[in-house]
Amino acid sequence: MNRPLVITEDRELLDDLVRTAAAAGAQLDVAHVPAHARPYWNLAPLVVIGSDLADAVAATAPPARERVLLATRDPEDHDTWRRCVAVGAQAVVSLPDGERRLMEEFADAMEPEPRSGAVLCVIGGRGGVGASVLSSCLALRASHDHLRTLLIDADPLGGGIDALLGHEEAAGARWADLVAREGRVSSTALRAALPAFGDLAVLSFHRGDVRSIPPQAMRSVLEAGHRGFDLVVVDLPRYLDPAATEALGRATGAVLVATADVRGVLAAAQVLSEAARHTSDIRAVVRPGVLDEAVVASSLGVPVVGQLPDQPRLTATLNRGELPKLGPRTALGTLCTSLLRDLLPS
Repeated sequence: MNRPLVITEDRELLDDLVRTAAAAGAQLDVAHVPAHARPYWNLAPLVVIGSDLADAVAATAPPARERVLLATRDPEDHDTWRRCVAVGAQAVVSLPDGERRLMEEFADAMEPEPRSGAVLCVIGGRGGVGASVLSSCLALRASHDHLRTLLIDADPLGGGIDALLGHEEAAGARWADLVAREGRVSSTALRAALPAFGDLAVLSFHRGDVRSIPPQAMRSVLEAGHRGFDLVVVDLPRYLDPAATEALGRATGAVLVATADVRGVLAAAQVLSEAARHTSDIRAVVRPGVLDEAVVASSLGVPVVGQLPDQPRLTATLNRGELPKLGPRTALGTLCTSLLRDLLPS
């Protein structure tokens, strides 16, 4: 991967830029004269020009390009914006006030080609209906199809979706390791930090950790997931806290799991009324019961897109740290394949 390019002779400015880049996990190519920058100009993902050499760079008439910044340690210099225009930069970053902005620019420059991952939220109409199982199976099915997938446990009281997968002892970061961070999360760093199994990465909770997720932490993780994954599946709590509403507000689609009985539909309707305030695309998956699917769909006012079949040996399977089979000839595998086809952008 090509590195960001810095053009400056100002040692103090260069020290600031190197330190800021290092905090973002980036290394730099440095040119102390404009001629030395020429071979890197079009290749670098980001070019930062020191105000001290801006006029000299402009004199070489470099080709226009995106992602050029002018860096200065003197925001009171009235010539700064003239130099910015002359060199074709898109913005001026004044240090130290602009350090966070510059750190994010360096981090963006080091990201691989973004994947524009879809965000799919799953929520249960009542407790024990199987929303976490469906979330896990959707994520596994997608990863088996070689989609880079992130499964997010958003329920601090859910017992841990990593335990449902049988990987609660897997090494890697959990929510408590991420919530202390502020601002942008690198998708590359996120993938490297989380427990991963093939194309599936999992973000869950430490055992005993019942702290709620700050909405800004959920926002940062979802943004990183959007950039670095093909699919992000979020297992939501039924009580929608601020982190859950943040996820719903960014969702490509949402699935509500409801049981086909009177109390199940009434409970699901309560959850639906709250979830619908934050996303417009909600569809239902029904657990078998005494009511017909058409009655459930009419009562909830959302389309029913599938049936989550009963698994007679499900409890024993989960307690062994296994999940139901998801092959193309199984009812659950067929459901997951159908949901992914219908809910993901083509």
